[in-house]
Amino acid sequence: MVRNQANNPDKISGLAKAAGVGVETVRYYQRRGLLPEPPRPPGEVRRYGEQDVKRLKFIRSAQAAGFTLNEIGELIALDASDDRARVRALAEARVLAIDEKIEELKEARNALAGLASECASKGKGPCPILEAFDPK
Repeated sequence: MVRNQANNPDKISGLAKAAGVGVETVRYYQRRGLLPEPPRPPGEVRRYGEQDVKRLKFIRSAQAAGFTLNEIGELIALDASDDRARVRALAEARVLAIDEKIEELKEARNALAGLASECASKGKGPCPILEAFDPK
């Protein structure tokens, strides 16, 4: 019987493919306790299901939002507890961190744009961009 991996990932390779990650990523998340390892019947391989795909996609989405793996582990634990205040606190902390990163990126962008402008206006000598990155 051929299984449809999009609907039933079955083996770890199917799980990884269905979630858009590598097999080693799945194993890493398992070692970190973010994804449970199903039992392995004697002489067989572990079998995965749609809940495992959903969990992997949750982890990847939370990472894309900037959560650390430790925070994701806490979010997973909070999912079963109904502690909305803690979930909200984690999200608010992430928003603040993202805002700080945006400010850092704006400063870096402005500095680089200034260096590029200075480089364009100088006709001779070393480029100010290269000088700015040269540790002396």
